[in-house]
Amino acid sequence: MFGLLRTHPEFRRLFLAQSLSRAGDAFNTVALLVLVFDLTGSGFGVAGVVAFEVLPVLLFGPVAGLAADRFPRRRLMVAADAVRALVALVLVIGSGSVGVAFAVAFGLSAGAVVFNPAAASLLPEVVGDDDVVTANSALWTAAVAAQVVLAPTAGVLIGLFGVEVAFAVNAATFAASGLLLRGLRAGRDPADGAVRGWAGVLAGVRTVRRHPLLARLAVVQVLAALSTGATGGLLVVLAERHLEVGPGGFGLLLAAIGVGAALGPVLLRRFIRPGDRRWVFAPFAVRGGVDVVLATVAEPVVAGGALVVYGMSTSTGMVAYQSTLQQLVPAETRGRAFAFYDVLWNGARLVSLAAGGVIAEAVDVRVVYLAGAALLFIAAAVGFATRVVPAAEPSSPGPADEQPAPDRLLP
Repeated sequence: MFGLLRTHPEFRRLFLAQSLSRAGDAFNTVALLVLVFDLTGSGFGVAGVVAFEVLPVLLFGPVAGLAADRFPRRRLMVAADAVRALVALVLVIGSGSVGVAFAVAFGLSAGAVVFNPAAASLLPEVVGDDDVVTANSALWTAAVAAQVVLAPTAGVLIGLFGVEVAFAVNAATFAASGLLLRGLRAGRDPADGAVRGWAGVLAGVRTVRRHPLLARLAVVQVLAALSTGATGGLLVVLAERHLEVGPGGFGLLLAAIGVGAALGPVLLRRFIRPGDRRWVFAPFAVRGGVDVVLATVAEPVVAGGALVVYGMSTSTGMVAYQSTLQQLVPAETRGRAFAFYDVLWNGARLVSLAAGGVIAEAVDVRVVYLAGAALLFIAAAVGFATRVVPAAEPSSPGPADEQPAPDRLLP
């Protein structure tokens, strides 16, 4: 998998830039949550951080997707890194205000909203369609490994030197990422420089609607987000009330997810096929099964093993999802398509977090996990309901017939 780094200098530069940026994010996430909890002493304050991170996706996602197709993607990524470096420095200078912390969370998320669709859309131009699965696997594994290793490190540094150190590290990683990205040869020209206005924004939606598999995937994303928004956010509650493991055990459960997520692409990357329903939709069924285990079994060791499987299915599903969009969506609308899915996911995740919190307090957190499992099973069933019918054989040979026609996907 990492052999691609030796053979593709352009991908090596992109990989290093994104890995540095994700490493800084690991520091930032821990520091923001610690800072806001220290300032407010409230779980609502922590929930506010999540809300301010989701809000920019809903407000700016469609416009950011349009920008990723209309302007040079490399330039957008460099600009987003520069802005995020400056925003992170705000909390190095002054970290005594909850309002400033929320504003920084909003600003960093807004920068990511610009960066992410541009980066995802640029990848096929850097490595080519044949290597997108390998490239996505390498990027995902590095990101998860950084989170597993650096999140605890951030906690130690914050304990010793304060949150300002973590924000300084985050600012430095964004600056280093931007400098690396400036050297990219890819992404210097816009994919569709003529696109303008709301009609242009909606072109990504039309691309998704016209392709049966992509349209089904949009529905599945909403169903999955309605599940995982609540179950992911309430794992700490499940650990305390059902598994009875306390904060230390909760940390180990998070580590189990991270281990599985890092292993998934390493072990299964060679089998992943973009556009294959088994890889795009089956991970949702696996994750639903894990949620059933978490809700019904109170043994922490079993829960930890199930979460390793959860991490593996999540990571392989994400690689399949990214690679599918990169191969099926035309380059000129790819940024808008990625942004459209991001808006769907984060909007549903916000609804899920609110509903899950109410159910956990009014009934039982295990009900949240059982409901989440049901939604994931439905998501997988909806995805597999997309029937694949082999395309008809061509009636006469010609240059276009030298490659087999792709399968036709029916709703």
